[in-house]
Amino acid sequence: MTYISSVLMGILQGIAEFLPISSSGHLALFQHFFGAENYEETQMFFTVLLHLGTLISVFIYYWRDVFDLIREFFLGIAALFSKEKKGGNAVLPPARRLVLLIIVATLPLFLILPIKDLVEGAMNNVHFVSVALLATGLILYFSDRMAKGRKTAKTATLLDVVLVGCAQALGTLPGISRSGITISAGMLRGFDRTFAVRFSFLMSMPAVLGANILTLKDVIETGAIDLELLPVYLVGTVVAAVVGYFAIRLVNLLASKGKFGAFAWYCWIVGAVSLVAGFVVK
Repeated sequence: MTYISSVLMGILQGIAEFLPISSSGHLALFQHFFGAENYEETQMFFTVLLHLGTLISVFIYYWRDVFDLIREFFLGIAALFSKEKKGGNAVLPPARRLVLLIIVATLPLFLILPIKDLVEGAMNNVHFVSVALLATGLILYFSDRMAKGRKTAKTATLLDVVLVGCAQALGTLPGISRSGITISAGMLRGFDRTFAVRFSFLMSMPAVLGANILTLKDVIETGAIDLELLPVYLVGTVVAAVVGYFAIRLVNLLASKGKFGAFAWYCWIVGAVSLVAGFVVK
């Protein structure tokens, strides 16, 4: 691992994590066609740091939301144990309601745990990944044509966020863009376009953080940490955070203008080429 390769991986992570093109799908295709099957195993610690970098970019871009969510999370817990009981019609503060919506939207991910090995195994099926990329293109294409909604954190229902959470669970499949399918699902449920993007990225934080903790646990248990490469890894982490920040800005801009079509064409081209190449390259 060199500084150049670390920077390149940071750029790729920052772009693919947020743009609706499926980072897992691209990793699967890269592994299949360029013989890098063992990369994630040998560089697991670096993978964790790269995801940490893009997680930091979400924290920075939505720092006001993150601060309010953390504060209201603890205030909400305190209120549960408070002796002062409010009336049944008490209105939750907007940030506390958003915490509840994110928690509910995260629950469908637990449905993936029993089939976790099956989902990870799909990474090795280039035909599945290619078809999934084609499906992602269709999702993005139709998301541009959805009517603009008005729902925000104040008006979104539990059913709305459960369905968006189910979309996030589908987004664990390689080739299905998590950001693309969750933003599109939010638009389908009538979310304001800006809120659809905001909710998608805020909803990703507990999922990404939880996945990173589990991966870091495996890294520590296997002892796959080379401290001599830590400076190289940190450079890639910083690059991922910076690129990720601007990628979030770009997604917000394109979503507000209904311009996901370009990514749809990109996914169709990559999906079609890899599908044909999958039958040729063994």
